Amino acid sequence: MFIIGEKINTTRKSMNQAVRGRNADLIREEAVKQVQAGAHTLDVNCGTLPAEAEPEALVWLVQTVQAATALPLCIDSPNPEALAAALAVHQGKPLVNSISGEKARYARVLPLVRQYEASVVALGMDDRGIPQGKDQALEVGLDLVNHLLADGVPLGSIYFDPLVRSLATNPEAVLDTLSLMQDMASRFSGLHFVSGLSNVSFGLPDRRHINRAFAVLSVANGLDAVIMDPLDGAMLALIYASEALMNKDRFCLKYIEAHHQGKLKT
Repeated sequence: MFIIGEKINTTRKSMNQAVRGRNADLIREEAVKQVQAGAHTLDVNCGTLPAEAEPEALVWLVQTVQAATALPLCIDSPNPEALAAALAVHQGKPLVNSISGEKARYARVLPLVRQYEASVVALGMDDRGIPQGKDQALEVGLDLVNHLLADGVPLGSIYFDPLVRSLATNPEAVLDTLSLMQDMASRFSGLHFVSGLSNVSFGLPDRRHINRAFAVLSVANGLDAVIMDPLDGAMLALIYASEALMNKDRFCLKYIEAHHQGKLKT
């Protein structure tokens, strides 16, 4: 499982204050904690800042995090100007979060993905918004991935996000999402699947239980990348265990290594 650490995000009060105040020590401390917990890359996002301030802030954030870890980053912004500025200073192969089937967004983000030979999170939505059923979701997903391939993005660099909706408002949300991943995988061998787990539990109590159960089901249906808090030991343990049970971890070697590294503590 490719773990994308989610906590360096200005939607969190402490991170918002750190970015606005250019508190590099706090940012570096958070980055190191997530890497030590098992993150393979870190999502960096300062999208809650005013649009005119975001490019400079995102550049600072990328440089600050990469001063603390050698990992490439997941650069997360809906603002193409901020993405362009951050990609220009990023070291290594970045992951751009994100592109979609929305025509204007696609046209502005694709050149950056190609210029920097980046991997990219592909959101399964278009100008109609998030699909309302699994048939439309499959149509949108196929169209988006085929366009990316035609425009020169390698299949192995595409991380498709099926955009699970809240179970509280859509009882079929999880079943539709799992079915979509299966259908997409059958058409694109080698396509990656990524998900932010918390959307599925929005509006429900004790959300962590829903999130963790969804993670297990998703691993069983093709999920190979996840945006999560790597300090959630229970979630991480369930992901490692699920991959072992699904024969995605031959002889449980990664599970055993994670145990020896102390990453399976709950």
